[in-house]
Amino acid sequence: MAENDGDKTEAPTPRRRMEARQQGNIARSHDLTSAVLLIGSLLLMKWFGPSLILALRDIVLHFLSGESLADPSTQHVGAQALFCLGKVCTALAPLLIGAMVLVIAANLAQVGINFTPQRLAINFAALNPTRGFNKIFGFRQSGPMLLLNMLKVALVALVGWSAIAGRLGQIIAVQQLAYLQIFGLAADMVFSIGIRVGVLLLVLAIFDYIYQRSRVERSLRMSKQEVEDEMRSMEGDPVMKNRRRQVALQRAMQRLKKEVPKADVVVTNPTHFAVALKYEQTKMRAPKVVAKGADFMALRIRALASDAGIPIIERPPLARAIYRMVEVGEEIPEELYAAVAEILAYVYELSGKQLVAVRPAGAVN
Repeated sequence: MAENDGDKTEAPTPRRRMEARQQGNIARSHDLTSAVLLIGSLLLMKWFGPSLILALRDIVLHFLSGESLADPSTQHVGAQALFCLGKVCTALAPLLIGAMVLVIAANLAQVGINFTPQRLAINFAALNPTRGFNKIFGFRQSGPMLLLNMLKVALVALVGWSAIAGRLGQIIAVQQLAYLQIFGLAADMVFSIGIRVGVLLLVLAIFDYIYQRSRVERSLRMSKQEVEDEMRSMEGDPVMKNRRRQVALQRAMQRLKKEVPKADVVVTNPTHFAVALKYEQTKMRAPKVVAKGADFMALRIRALASDAGIPIIERPPLARAIYRMVEVGEEIPEELYAAVAEILAYVYELSGKQLVAVRPAGAVN
């Protein structure tokens, strides 16, 4: 029996989120992109619009100039077309580039960089006319969206009216104004209406984006059984195994960096094994292994000991014996006391310390 939505009480795992992103199931509000584009385009038009008007004026003056009117031939048509194209493209470039940057930035802010080739595949289920009919005429699916859109239209109309309500007198008296004054008044009113409507749509789009994130989050929630099944499947995932090995290696390296500099001596094979020993005569019954490693880890122990000034002694049989018999944090066994004591005596002699003989197990102070 399929699980009910009420059973999905667990937050989605990182793997579930990654799979959702790969499938394109990401929270995104198209209204937010449209609102940002509307406000940004109006501001760009306010800043760069005069240059477009000047470019159009230059084009008209060029074609109405005496030199252009005096030459009715068509041999300069190509040059004139390039002149017009250059003027218009130069004036439009900031507007088009700015709009493109706004759209890209709005989408990146919502979904980040996410390429999903699966969404490019043909979805024959989406071509089913029955589903489309239900989306259009099914009130359960389209009813709430229709009511929401009607509310948006009403709010937009109200905000648009608020922009012109105080200027009705100017609109009525527009016949008394010159052409440039009429053009300036119209541009100012269009800008005022557009900015207000854009801010309203932006606020609504932010709420829509919050709703979309909540909807996607609910759709990704998992049941406890799904979480357990995913964890079991990930245990056999080579990528996860490699990741766990890397984490274990990093932790081992951190332990080596912490413990090796505290050692009294490092006993080596010389290259295949390395064991770091520490002996605090007043606290320990026998020397203790604080770090050990083989191959790469052995080389790392040697390097850390060399950097810390810890003596490195080559005793291949002893190094192999300690590596196989003693775990990190344990004291060496009694049968190795003599060999280790000889090494510690030599190291202490170099440093000017005096070695107290290690005490066998069960010895009384």
